[in-house]
Amino acid sequence: MGKIFRDIDELKNIIEKEKKAGRKIVFGNGCFDILHVGHVRYLRGAGELGDILIVAVNDDSSVTGLGKRKEVVTPAAERAEIVSAIDCVDYVVIFSDPTVEGLLSALKPDIHAKGTDYTEDSVPERDMVLSYGGKVAIVGDPKDHSTRDIIKTIKNLKEK
Repeated sequence: MGKIFRDIDELKNIIEKEKKAGRKIVFGNGCFDILHVGHVRYLRGAGELGDILIVAVNDDSSVTGLGKRKEVVTPAAERAEIVSAIDCVDYVVIFSDPTVEGLLSALKPDIHAKGTDYTEDSVPERDMVLSYGGKVAIVGDPKDHSTRDIIKTIKNLKEK
């Protein structure tokens, strides 16, 4: 089971020790509001790129701030706990910023893994990652699954 952090300095110290031990650090992020197979495939793909997988989970205000939904389904602390229970996830951090640039700057993972709804050139944090010598990787299956679609399906079932 992964460990959940809100204190980035504590996680940074752990990651620095992991790097000194020669481990390759991979970083992924997302809302993970209703965990589905697309999330699991993305996380597994990210985990296969290195030795340690850190996953940043958007807090509740940043999920709604992204404009995808007016409210969250699952509170951030519970989403982080669910993500941390996935075997390939080593550490989880909850964040509130609009992007993960601050976390990337602090942790400097070897690889920043994003889902297939991006290309290596369209990853918003690409320049940040490249600036410290990191790499960007695209992992997971085609974007055929979404929380939005699951919510829509549930609403449609309720109306029947």
